[in-house]
Amino acid sequence: MKAGVLYSGGKDSSLAAMMLGTYYEVELNTFVFDPFRLIPSVEAAAEALGYPLKKRVFEKGMLDKMADLVIAKGYPNDAINAVHMAAIESLSAEYDVVGDGTRYDDRVPMLPREAVQRLMSRSGCSYVRPLLGYVRREVDRLADQLLVVHYGESGTIRNGDYESEIRDAIRARGLDPAPLFPAHHEQSLVVGRKA
Repeated sequence: MKAGVLYSGGKDSSLAAMMLGTYYEVELNTFVFDPFRLIPSVEAAAEALGYPLKKRVFEKGMLDKMADLVIAKGYPNDAINAVHMAAIESLSAEYDVVGDGTRYDDRVPMLPREAVQRLMSRSGCSYVRPLLGYVRREVDRLADQLLVVHYGESGTIRNGDYESEIRDAIRARGLDPAPLFPAHHEQSLVVGRKA
């Protein structure tokens, strides 16, 4: 059975894909707002894992709505969760099993239990989060054992995270996105798989 895994190219979604790959035929899915956005580093990460990757595009106008939401709220949490839910819902229309790399101590993105139950009831899919029982320390330990990972602050690592495009959209409006996002937020990008 196929599992559609939401994939950023980072360590969390890579480990989730590897765990699900034990039991399912994994297909990685990276969502972008701009259909012309190239994602070579995410493609390379998927190739390193050995899973096929599909680039998906959010509906037109969604990026502006999410930039508006971040600016209005003064923080990104609601926008990131909304984007994440839209991606999961999109995949649930195609796959019986949908997965992602959210872990125990994630605050964003993190779909609450009620939203997950509604999604599964409405779509009939199983939404699987294999890292949900793992704290960051253990995820880092597993990543160190299994993956070659580059790290950097948000905006310096070109992975498939939603945040970079939202930051760019805010910047295009002549605003500085830095005060709206957490400072020193580390991102990861998988560049290889250890033997």
